[in-house]
Parts: sequence; structure tokens; C-alpha cells
Amino acid sequence: MAMLEVSRLSISFGGLHAVDDFNVTIEKGQLYGLIGPNGAGKTTVFNLLTGVYKPNEGIVRLDGVDITGKNTVEVNRLGIARTFQNIRLFKDMPVLDNVKVGFHNQKSYSVLTGILKLPKYHRTENEMNQKAMEILDVFGLASEAAVKAGNLPYGKQRKLEIARALATDPKLLLLDEPAAGMNPNETAELMDTIRFVRDHFDMTILLIEHDMKLVAGICEKLTVLNFGRVLCQGETSEVLSDPAVITAYLGE
Repeated sequence: MAMLEVSRLSISFGGLHAVDDFNVTIEKGQLYGLIGPNGAGKTTVFNLLTGVYKPNEGIVRLDGVDITGKNTVEVNRLGIARTFQNIRLFKDMPVLDNVKVGFHNQKSYSVLTGILKLPKYHRTENEMNQKAMEILDVFGLASEAAVKAGNLPYGKQRKLEIARALATDPKLLLLDEPAAGMNPNETAELMDTIRFVRDHFDMTILLIEHDMKLVAGICEKLTVLNFGRVLCQGETSEVLSDPAVITAYLGE
């Protein structure tokens, strides 16, 4: 069974068809890329998949479950997590607490238990601390658990954002331009990190990216969007050499 099945997904803003008849199937464990020129509708697709927008038509199935039209909290609980093009960490909070925020959909004590700091509160918090440290250790950030997130180098902030997304225990991870603002060395390290996340966490990953070296280096399949519609789909090497794709990026 496919991890993600999207059929005829569409949304319009006024008279503008931002996404029109979008279809994609992503298998479990696949590293899949969504590319296209600026304004093609890629982030709109992410917003549709994560419940930020509700589609005018179409169906989204995650691991066989229809999640069409559900809100962002419900979508996250069902197994989709995302990062953003502009890093959205709590920069004045410690690294550890940023990861613990990701456990919000798994917290098992009541508000009253938290206010009164009853035994269940301390037990749950200790468990979350331990889990968060384990995730940070995987990303080489355990030694910086007490550092404010905003004081980390840019590349490590990207890693932390991915770590926080993984704390929600997703089935599908969406990465929105993870290499944005990175130098070549940071991008190369990010490629290793994404591969590691896929393999270590048995994760299915869908990413938007403009860095074609990264796309060619890690994505197994691609979908190309142009003006909100699918221009091309298939194996990465075939898609990147398609004349229609080259024209969409570079013009005639």
C-alpha cells in the first residue's frame, strides 16, 4: 500500500487555479521530490496535504486513511509532519524544549495534572526528556540541549527543525526547501542527514527543493509542477532531462 495517494487535488483563490488536478503516489520509504519554478504551487500542495488549506476537490489518503479536509492538528496526529522554508523554531527556548514541543500530540496528562505537578506529570516529563535527548543524540545535538535554539549555527537549526518534526512520530515527513540559505558544505551535510532520517527512522519523505544537485543526489522520483498543474512525473534522471522541464525552468 502506498504511503501517500493524492487524486485530483485542486484549490482556487478567487479566479486563480493555484493547484489544478494534482495527482501523486508515494510508496512507503520513498524519498520523493516536488519541484517547479517559483509560483508553481508547490507550497500550496504542502498546505493542502497538512490541512492549512481545504481543497475545492480531490482526495488525500495517508497510509490508506482518507485525511481530506482535516485540520492541521488532526493531520499531524494521523502522521504527517513538516518543516518550513523559513525556519520556525522557538529561538529563545533551549534546544531540548524545542524537541519536546513535538511531543504535544502524545502528552498523556491533563491540564490539572500539569498545574498541580502531580506524580504523572513528573513521570511523563522525564520520559519526554529522555526521548528528546535520544532524538538529539541521533542528530549530534545532544551536547547542545541547553543552548538556545537561536544561538545554533544555521545548519544545526535546520537539523533541529527536522528533529522536532520527527518527535511527532510521523509516517510522512514534508521538507519545504530544506537547503534554502545553505552553503555547499551545509547542503552536502543536509543530504546525508535526509538519507539518514529515511533509513534510521524508516521514514517516507517528500521534499520541495530548488537546489538541483540535492534533488538529483537524493530523490528517487520527482513530480514537476508548473502553473499549478503537473508537468512531468517519473524517475529523477528522466524528469530532469525532459525538455519540457528544462523549458519551464529556463524558458525557450
